[in-house]
Parts: sequence; C-alpha cells; structure tokens
Amino acid sequence: SVMFVDLVGFTELSERLPADEVVELLNRIFSRFDDLTEQAGLTKIKTIGDAYMVAAGVLEPRADHASAIAALALALQDAMHEFDGLSLRAGISSGPVTAGVIGKRRLVYDLWGDTVNVAARMASSGVAGRVQVTADSWRRLAGVFAAEPRGTVDVKGKGPMKTYLLVAGPQPDPA
Repeated sequence: SVMFVDLVGFTELSERLPADEVVELLNRIFSRFDDLTEQAGLTKIKTIGDAYMVAAGVLEPRADHASAIAALALALQDAMHEFDGLSLRAGISSGPVTAGVIGKRRLVYDLWGDTVNVAARMASSGVAGRVQVTADSWRRLAGVFAAEPRGTVDVKGKGPMKTYLLVAGPQPDPA
C-alpha cells in the first residue's frame, strides 16, 4: 500500500513566511511524520515539496500493509493538530508496485506503477483534513476501520472511481 500526504494551506502560509521559517516548519512537520512512520514500521519513500510519500510492505512484505498504512494516515492526521493553520489531505491505494534505485547520481529508492499514481490522485482529489482510500484499499480495511463512502470521484488519468473517507482506526471486536 502507498500513501501520499499533501499539506493543505502550506503554499499560502509559505508565501507569508521568510524562507528560513518555511524550511524550519517543513522540517518540524516531516520530522514528526518520520517518527510516526518509523514507529509504525513503514517506509518513507520521499518528500516532494510539501508532500510526503510512504509505503507499507515494500521492503518487507506484510499481510497487514493496508491496515498499517491506514493507521499511520490517521496518526499523521492527528499530528497535524500540532501545527496551527495547516491540515493534511491523504490518499491511499493498495496493489502492486515496482521499486528500486535508478540512474547514476543522487540515488534514491523510489516506487513506480499504477498503485503509486492512484495514491497520488487520491491525495490530490481528496478532502482537506481527511484520508481518502480506493475501493480496493477499503476492501482490505472494512471491518477493522470505519469509513464513509465518498461516492464516485473523477480521478485524473483513471476516470470515475469509487472512494471512501476514513473516519476512525481499528474498531474493537464487538464480541
């Protein structure tokens, strides 16, 4: 599973702050995200401007990849309360990816494939302060997480897709 997180309101905020304060703020936010990602046992792939990309199950396969990344998404959402005036928009997609290092300079581990593209589109077409997941991801999370159907969203490059918005993390067993 792959997740993209976009900082909502960051561009507007960065236009009002000196460059050193912008860098310091991004560093505090992404350092907090790094700590939560590490605690969850997941893999930060990279930051892209004010976006953060993380994956579950790529370096070490894990059956709970969708649940692990969904729990992290909700933890990141909670952490944003520490940063006034900002929220996140997150998108999750589950499925196969290609991973590796390419090129000759500034080598960086990266991911490619439809799952990655769809996760990015889930974030960009999402709702501020919410975590949007694909129907495939939701099938893996149903019964453990709570979500509300968002309906069909026209996703760039994919067309209409049924999506869900996470509401809460793992639910206690009713038994």
